[in-house]
Amino acid sequence: MNKKIIAILTLAILTIGILGGCSKESNEAEENTVLKVSATSVPHAQMLEYIKDDLKEQGIELDIMVIDEYNTHNRALQEKEVDANFFQHIPFLEKQIAEFGYDLEVLAKVHIEPLGVYSEKVTSLDELEEGAVIAIPNDTSNEARALALLHNNGLIELNDVNDQTATILDIKNNPKGLVFQEMEAAALPMILQDVDAAVINTNFAIKAELSPTEDALAIEDANSPYVNVLVIRKGEADREDLKALAEALTSDKMKKYIEDNYNGEIVPVF
Repeated sequence: MNKKIIAILTLAILTIGILGGCSKESNEAEENTVLKVSATSVPHAQMLEYIKDDLKEQGIELDIMVIDEYNTHNRALQEKEVDANFFQHIPFLEKQIAEFGYDLEVLAKVHIEPLGVYSEKVTSLDELEEGAVIAIPNDTSNEARALALLHNNGLIELNDVNDQTATILDIKNNPKGLVFQEMEAAALPMILQDVDAAVINTNFAIKAELSPTEDALAIEDANSPYVNVLVIRKGEADREDLKALAEALTSDKMKKYIEDNYNGEIVPVF
């Protein structure tokens, strides 16, 4: 056999090997399910990145689309540009459904960036006396959240705890005659020493070196409507890839990741 024929045969064998390898890689790629999820950059996309390899082991390629413009996510999900989104709390979802008619639903509750009740004068809500002064945020959304938190902990009774525009005028029953001071949310940590208790947003609490998980006398929990959720199209909850994603986002591993990396700024609710 001359050198020319040997060279041709060698080239043919190498080509077959390369094509075979490509074919194998192609087949493996085809076997993996691609799951497209839109998310805001922090903390949602970070959390998704953390479980990416776990899903890959289950044959699911997680394609994370980072979008920090809120109104894009639900439209993209409705129009099947993505399979799920992870960026919003329930009131935002409900508002978008009412406004745009989206056919979407919650698949999993994951975390909350909570309001908490803090005090330098008492160590328990039960210790609050008659006429105690409670400082709360004065903006519409956070005032309603603060009052709902106090309602859920038995300090007051609101006409409608689900009213997301509630103010102190909507308090139906105030058995301890609590006195409320409404002020800018950012100012609440600075006046904490001057009141009996204050309801403070987590971001402002953290800046004041208050830990929601260690210092708060009460914080919002899984029953709060402001829980951040994984959202899908209605009727797709039985998809195996979506169930795997929900399980990964609510796993013990994710819980530890949240607790280790966000210093109480976000709190798992599962």
